[in-house]
Amino acid sequence: MNFAAQLFYSSYLSERLERLYSPRPALKDSEENDPFWQREELHLGPKQSGVSYKCGPICNGTTGRRLTLIEPERLKDFGEEELLNGDVKVHDTKVVGGPEIMLMDPPKTRRVSEFRIVPRPPAQYLRFEDISAAAFRIQSGIQKTPCTYSRLSKQYGMEIYLKKEHLQYTGSVKERGVLYLLTSLTQEQQRKGVIVATDCNFSMAVAHHAVELKIPVFVIMPSCCSSPRLRIYRDYGAMVISYGSTSHDSRNHARHLAKENGYLYLEEDESAVYLAGLGTVGMEIYEQVPKLDAVIVPAAGQYGLLAGTAAAIKHLNSQILVIGIEPEGFPLLVQSLKTDSPIKDMQSNPNKKLYGDLVERSLGVNTFQLTKKLVDKVISVSEEDSLVAMLRLQEFERFSVDTEGAMGLAAILAGQLPELRGKKVGVVVSSANMELELVRQCVDRALVLDDRVSKFSVQLGDWPGDMAKLLDVLSREDVRLLDVCHRRHADKSDLFKTKVECVVETRDKTQSSQLRKMLSERYPSICWLDR
Repeated sequence: MNFAAQLFYSSYLSERLERLYSPRPALKDSEENDPFWQREELHLGPKQSGVSYKCGPICNGTTGRRLTLIEPERLKDFGEEELLNGDVKVHDTKVVGGPEIMLMDPPKTRRVSEFRIVPRPPAQYLRFEDISAAAFRIQSGIQKTPCTYSRLSKQYGMEIYLKKEHLQYTGSVKERGVLYLLTSLTQEQQRKGVIVATDCNFSMAVAHHAVELKIPVFVIMPSCCSSPRLRIYRDYGAMVISYGSTSHDSRNHARHLAKENGYLYLEEDESAVYLAGLGTVGMEIYEQVPKLDAVIVPAAGQYGLLAGTAAAIKHLNSQILVIGIEPEGFPLLVQSLKTDSPIKDMQSNPNKKLYGDLVERSLGVNTFQLTKKLVDKVISVSEEDSLVAMLRLQEFERFSVDTEGAMGLAAILAGQLPELRGKKVGVVVSSANMELELVRQCVDRALVLDDRVSKFSVQLGDWPGDMAKLLDVLSREDVRLLDVCHRRHADKSDLFKTKVECVVETRDKTQSSQLRKMLSERYPSICWLDR
């Protein structure tokens, strides 16, 4: 307690004691009825003359102060009050109200017909999240194939990277979609088993991965299927049944067995699960080849590989071109894009030995919409270009593929993609399932198409040594003689002449043109034959 407070408190006590023990004066008549709090002896503080306590409002202050029993030194605890010369100084506090709140006018009532209904965007049929989930689930059962720089890059003026999907266990990219499809089945369906009825890459993938997943699998094949192909299915562990003479008969029988026994009949379709598995190819290409400019994908089967790869690539980088390739003898996607609707039945007669896995399929609505939206360009390649592309891969890359796997490179060597010169291009080599005898025939045909194998006939004199001279000329030109036929009685007009037919193989087109020029100058009667 400071000195001022002590002085005030001492004077307050002395004044209080003096009033308490002093004789009380007689009350006036007017004071008898006054309340006790308005009496003069109860007034605290210095007395002011001329001030009456009988009227006026009761308030805290010098005019009409009320009685307070609070010690002066504790008045500071109550906020704004201060001690000043034994009196109480009061600070007036002005309450300022908040800003006036202006209410908005109520909204005008509108009719229901005036509201414009905004339709929700349709759900995507194939999302990138589905492809990512497929990649995670199948990573332990699918090989992550390499995407390597091709030796053919300098020859065609672009950086070519080959995605070698033919290195999968069954030799086909369709293992990706099949494995994700099988793992997505319910446990009850996996317990009952699956059944397939066509000899194609899809059926081979089902046979292999179903056995790996402990799922019963049945393969129904027509009697026309070759023994080596049937042995492949049996080696995978599938139950193979021969039925009917055509693939149509085997499919009907497979559906009948599936209905009776509860099997799940599988055929290549456009389900979102299958397309998501195939789309993992696009994710791997984008990861393996930085700064990619374009991806060339064969549009085969149900066109699921093209649609799934395009969905993945365009999500990762919309600037990358996606180009689809299909055979010229069965341009289903090209014609569908022209008519703006998928074509169900197309009147064409492609080579079923080369494109048997392609022509037995159709283009679904969902796959068509995906390719129409995401694929930048679709072109068709001829059978001859595909065969030459197979030959190039054998010579420069040291591996054999089928026509479906070679279609991507065929579009490049045919010169149909000049806009890709100088750019970095990924090419999907999708499959390599072709019988050995058919591979040999394709190579022979490709050598002829590439002007590497030539056939000619020439008339020689029927004298000793003339045949030897011709063979010596061919030997000096470093030409490989594949076949020779000596026809002595071929022409009746020339009694002393003989006709010789030769089949020769050269290194390349340059050597072939040099051979033609030299033999034409030496033997004017030479005739070049088309094989």
